Amino acid sequence: MAEAVAKVARRVNAIVEEGKNSLDLSNCQLMSFPDGVFKILSTVSENIHVITLADNGMKAISSKFFSTFTQLKELDLQGNVLTKLPDSVGEMEHLTSINLANNSFSIFPDKLTEIATLERINLEGNNITEMPLEKLSAMPGLKWLNVKSNPLDVNTQSALKSSYKFDILSTTES
Repeated sequence: MAEAVAKVARRVNAIVEEGKNSLDLSNCQLMSFPDGVFKILSTVSENIHVITLADNGMKAISSKFFSTFTQLKELDLQGNVLTKLPDSVGEMEHLTSINLANNSFSIFPDKLTEIATLERINLEGNNITEMPLEKLSAMPGLKWLNVKSNPLDVNTQSALKSSYKFDILSTTES
């Protein structure tokens, strides 16, 4: 565990010292986003546009995360055990890409449909059965949606065969 903490500290310090705009905390054995990191990054959080928290085993992500990193454009949360996102994710005004692949979502995170700038949503390898296709169709920026390897119900699979203004990757049989 001490090694994981040291890894996080090194990566966070590099952001502050080098003025980088991306934070990679993948494979750091995080169960949640560390409170101490919020404090350290508070002065530079506006400059951070990309955060990778992949392959950690995170069960939840707090609303404080989204209210701190308001300028975030890309968020990679793949390979965790998330089942939901806080409502505050819907307030992300700059987010263009979110990777939620290989988590434990059984319900599509509806608040994502409120993000006008969102272009890419990756939900591959979750447990989602239904998709809010009307809301997704109304998203102005959406270009790409990946729902491969989800146990989509028959109605959703059928609806996915319709024509949409964005690309859909799914594993439905024709």
